[in-house]
Amino acid sequence: MAQTASLSDPAKLSLRAQRALKLLQPLGIAAVRAAIGDTGAVTERLNANGSPAAQPDVVNRSLEIGRSVLDNLNTEGPDVMDLEKVMGLESIVLTVGRPALLIRSGHFDPPPDTWTVLEGRRAAIEGLFRSVGRIELDGHPSLQWVGTGFMVAPGVLATNRHVVQEFGRQSSGGKWQIDPGISARVDFAEEVDTVQPNEHSVIEIIGVHTVLDVALLRVDVSQSVAPALRLDGGNLALGRGKLGFVVGYPALDSRRNDPVTMQTIFANIYDVKRLQPGLLTDWSIAQRAYLHDCSTLGGNSGSCLVDLESGVVSGIHFGGRYLESNWAVSTRDLASDGYLVRLGAQFV
Repeated sequence: MAQTASLSDPAKLSLRAQRALKLLQPLGIAAVRAAIGDTGAVTERLNANGSPAAQPDVVNRSLEIGRSVLDNLNTEGPDVMDLEKVMGLESIVLTVGRPALLIRSGHFDPPPDTWTVLEGRRAAIEGLFRSVGRIELDGHPSLQWVGTGFMVAPGVLATNRHVVQEFGRQSSGGKWQIDPGISARVDFAEEVDTVQPNEHSVIEIIGVHTVLDVALLRVDVSQSVAPALRLDGGNLALGRGKLGFVVGYPALDSRRNDPVTMQTIFANIYDVKRLQPGLLTDWSIAQRAYLHDCSTLGGNSGSCLVDLESGVVSGIHFGGRYLESNWAVSTRDLASDGYLVRLGAQFV
């Protein structure tokens, strides 16, 4: 009963509608409206891999309602929208406003018209994909994989502290170790069309930050491993509204996200590598983190947040709240720490 009341609370619905519209405003409402076009075409794009959404009629209806809301914004504002209309707006946010594009054989799917800017930087963006991998486990009682990581120095993979805590512990002497009976590896493939994995063993936990949600892993480089990505050390001209993207492995989490809305954007395809564009929205002094609005899910923990213009990593994504804000540890903080520099990280 409490959940039903929450879903029908006018104040909460108004807040959700305002957030959705705020996300769409930088792209231009007219451009968003045009990008939706034929809702059937949007669904076809989402399901281009041949695995159609379980309820395409529900997705289409939600998009049609959202389009109607945009057409009538002058006469019907966010304060009077019901749940169906709010969810329609949110469906548009997640399909053309903040999409999560599948990556196939190292190439991202064609973006909606609102994100054609990605095409102009396709080669640079796709060049980063091979350095981002999924952290997988053997011997864990319940988890097969735990998050995302990316190369930050020769043989060094960065991820989140809370990711490493799923399979490692700090000893009485202060050193972090992988739990007995568990082995970890990183697979730099795991795309929707992957046939052959690209796996490298995790040799050790190099270190875990005591304040920031960051951890470093040593990766086996006896075979060719992906190059380290360039990191922002304080010289990028970052600010509110800067275009960026996250690369990672969003995982299904129906506990925190509406299943119909998740179906709208992810088409029931999870645990594979995606490109997730968005904006840098703010800076949190309390959390020492960048705020961004890319469409992320739980498996994105440890993803790189990349500045679109320069192609340089500006943050390490570590969490967020649905359609509200996401957080990424600033690489500038890591540069000032000096530890990564000594490991060979390239800050620019």
